[in-house]
Amino acid sequence: MSGTVAEAFALAEKAGAAIKSAFDGKHHLLVVLGSGWADSLSMLESASTTPSRSLPVHEIPGFAKPTALGHGGQLVSITIGATRVLLLTGRTHLYEGRGVHAVVHGVRSAHMAGCTSVVLTNGAGCLQPRWKVGSAVLIRDHINLTGHSPLTGDNPPAPFAGRFVDLTDAYSRELREVAKRVAPDIEEAVYLGLHGPHFETPSEIRAAASWGADMVGMSTVLEVIAARHLAMNVLALSLATNQAAGLGSEPLSGEEVIAVGKEAAPRAGALLRDVLVALDRAEVV
Repeated sequence: MSGTVAEAFALAEKAGAAIKSAFDGKHHLLVVLGSGWADSLSMLESASTTPSRSLPVHEIPGFAKPTALGHGGQLVSITIGATRVLLLTGRTHLYEGRGVHAVVHGVRSAHMAGCTSVVLTNGAGCLQPRWKVGSAVLIRDHINLTGHSPLTGDNPPAPFAGRFVDLTDAYSRELREVAKRVAPDIEEAVYLGLHGPHFETPSEIRAAASWGADMVGMSTVLEVIAARHLAMNVLALSLATNQAAGLGSEPLSGEEVIAVGKEAAPRAGALLRDVLVALDRAEVV
């Protein structure tokens, strides 16, 4: 998806209107199910107080089915308590070649459909030897090494004008505190985002560690920037799908990410479900 900033926002408005029409009104929270989290969908649907409803993303303006391994192509509507939730079963990555606006289109469209908060999930390489593969961590900050920003170009149109977004508290402390009440022992991590699709070299991982990164992956950071530009509150969870390059004995592969996600699905799904319930009860989304 190419075009100007104004065209990108206009397309997101059309998408938001289509989502509201398909699902009968506004939603409050977007959840993006990233690599390793797709198998959590059924557990989240089972927690809904209303029947889940789904829409193929290719029927929504500006969306295309993701091409990344393990990523689905559905937008699902559920209700957790009083919170209407949109579940995006896959994301577009920068390395798919559709441009930055396509990467953040889901976040912008959800905002246009009423969402004021977003929960982002991903699978990532882990730099911390004490954190087990298959465990989930909270992201407390990030390092953007994709070389891109969704705010590059003309000033966004009113009422979204303003490109110089403060990312000091990009990941909501309030939402993280709610998540930590659900999982008191959960670790907090700095996530380093790269362009991909290739995995990192051992030297790049050593450099990442020297900068303070705990997890490294190919998503999330651009969505966070887009969300904060729209004043959306952000919570992010990362699943350690492998030891980062040079830290383990096995070759890195996309298939490994999917396999670890399937094995971790009961734990990750239960965590995500309980976090969504806690966010609803805390009335913070």
